[in-house]
Parts: sequence; C-alpha cells; structure tokens
Amino acid sequence: KEGEVVHRFDELKKWLPHIKALGCDAIYIGPLFESTTHGYDTKDYRMVDRRLGDNKDFKTFVAEAHQMGLRIVVDGVFNHTGREFFAFQDIQKNRESSRYCGWYKGVNFGWNSPYNDGFGYEAWRNCFELVNLNLQNREVKDYLFDVIRFWIHEFDIDGIRLDCADCLDFDFMKEMRWMTGNEKQDFWLMGEVIHGDYARWANADVLHSVTNYELHKGLYSGHNDHNYFEIAHTIRRQFDENGGIYRGRVLYSFVDNHDVDRIYSKLNDKRHLRPVYTLLYTLPGVPSLYYGSEWGIEGRKADGGDPALRPHLVLEEMEQHPNVPGLAEYLAFLGMCRKEYPVLAEGAYRELMLTNRQYAFARIKDQDAIIIAVNNDENPAEL
Repeated sequence: KEGEVVHRFDELKKWLPHIKALGCDAIYIGPLFESTTHGYDTKDYRMVDRRLGDNKDFKTFVAEAHQMGLRIVVDGVFNHTGREFFAFQDIQKNRESSRYCGWYKGVNFGWNSPYNDGFGYEAWRNCFELVNLNLQNREVKDYLFDVIRFWIHEFDIDGIRLDCADCLDFDFMKEMRWMTGNEKQDFWLMGEVIHGDYARWANADVLHSVTNYELHKGLYSGHNDHNYFEIAHTIRRQFDENGGIYRGRVLYSFVDNHDVDRIYSKLNDKRHLRPVYTLLYTLPGVPSLYYGSEWGIEGRKADGGDPALRPHLVLEEMEQHPNVPGLAEYLAFLGMCRKEYPVLAEGAYRELMLTNRQYAFARIKDQDAIIIAVNNDENPAEL
C-alpha cells in the first residue's frame, strides 16, 4: 500500500555472514532515503525509504554489521532532489515569494517545465524529475551538512558514496571532507566519476577515492579482445612507480555495478571470470564486488534497463544453485590473500612481462613481493 512501511532489513541481515565470508570489510548500499520512485529522486533526506524499512531498522542493521567488523557506506544524492522535496514544493506553491528559489539552479518564472509548473529549472541530464540543487548556496550546504551529521549521529554510518560526483561543486565537497573528518576521523568519501582526471577528486582535500571506470573497461575488453596491452597501459598510465598520474592515490575498482552490465554477461569466454577477478584484487585499487556477481549471474541493461541489473536475490537459493560453481569460494580466497599479504594492497606496482595473451606483474613493498600472472589464451602458457 502507498505509504506503508515494508520491513526488509531482516532479509539484508541474512547476507552479513556471507559478505564477511567473502572477505569484504565494508558494504556500500544504494540510495536508501525516502524517494518517490527509483531512489535518486529524494523526498526526505532524514527518513529511510519505507519500501526498505524505517530508521530504527537501519540503525539496528548498521549496529549488527559493525559487530561483525563490516562498515557501512551509503549513497549520498546531493546533486539534485525529487520534485516532492519540501523546498521544491514550496516554490510550486509560493512561486517568486518562496524563500527556496535560490536553493535550485536556473529557477525562471518566465519559462515552463515539461511538468507545466509555470516556471523552469535546471534538471540533471534533462531528467525533469531530478531538480539540480544550487550547491553554492550557503543555506543548501548547511542543510545538507546537517543531514550528513544526522546520518553519522543517528545511524553511525562510516562513509558516503557521492552520486554523480563529477557534477558536484568542488568547494562543497571540500567542506564536506573537512566536516565529516571532524565528525568521524576515518569517515570515507568516495565519488562516482566516469570521465576526467580522477586526481581532481581523489586527493587530500576533496574525496578519498573515486570509481575507476577506465580500468573497469580494460578488465573486460582486454580479455574479450585478447589484448592485455590495454589493461597494462591503463595501469602504467595510472600507477607506474615512475610517473603514474595517480600514484599514491586510491581508486575504487570494480568489474560491474548497478549501472553497467554484469561481468558474466560481458565476457565472450566465461572462463575469463577468474583472471578478471584475479586482476581486480591484485592490481592497484580498492576491489569491490557487486551483489550476485559472486555467483556469476547474468544481467544486461538492454534486457530491461536498470531493473535488469538490480534484481531481488534470495541468498539461500543463490548459495545452493550458483550460476558459476566455485566462483564465490575463489573470491573468498582472493579476499583472504589481500588480508594476509598487505603488500597486495600497499605494494608498488611493477610490470614484469606483457604479450597480448599473457601478463605478469609484481606488487613490492620492503622485503615482500608477490608475483601475479594471468593468461587469456585458450591454451596453458609457461612464463
């Protein structure tokens, strides 16, 4: 029913031991604050979406995750709000005399919107259900910072993933970095950035990390095209110890997520799943898994848009009938390797050997070194 709270966090709690067993130490949850439709059209920043549960449910979930050593990072949608957000509704009601006219970009009473509001406004990528906030407005910044403090104090969250960080105002992000660091010393800020110079976002003043879409593309096409040069070139450009442009910075690595096709669907030769994940866990960056892909599930945007990438999965069924048997166990092994051998996360990267079909490199720190070798050929290779 409309407006009724559906308590789903108990189902999520069942996943905590599985996530821990995979070797993960944090969970990033998509947008969970009250929204009108898909989660990114925020209606109320201080309320958990009633389709998931209530504030008390989420607070209990975070506490249980913390007891298991799992941190919780939530999606922060700060570039825009939905049309049902109180400030936008005030403009609809009071027009020019609304005190919130300056909260949004491009509010113009000489225009009209596709919704026939009698005024125009700037929308995110011309999706007019998403109204762009004016993040240079002091009141807007203070409001959002109060919201973040509320999430930290009320729920004890450990970080925020900033939706479309490449659209956000840099001064806003810098202030957020300073404020969240004061509230919680090891608070983590990660941004969704697709194109551009990642160093503009991932640095000591702005965010701790950003999504490494450049590597994501190489990880699957380097195997599909039998071209390890693509992956090696990306890593050399980004992290080579002699001149890599992101050396010393932390990027968030992934092979699939809620916006792109599942890795199992992207690979021409499904046997390449293991070398792809081996590279994800051993190349420089923070590796992440997208729920369900540990069992090799399929998912293509062309087969139904975003919902095709974000299905409801029943944990017990997936564990009993994985699409790719043994993959979850292999990922748990890779996770254990990163924990037992810190050089895999912290060591300098050095390329050792490269052909189209074979690739070897080392991670080196002090007296420790680990050599990683992968092969995308149909036949075994000796190095």
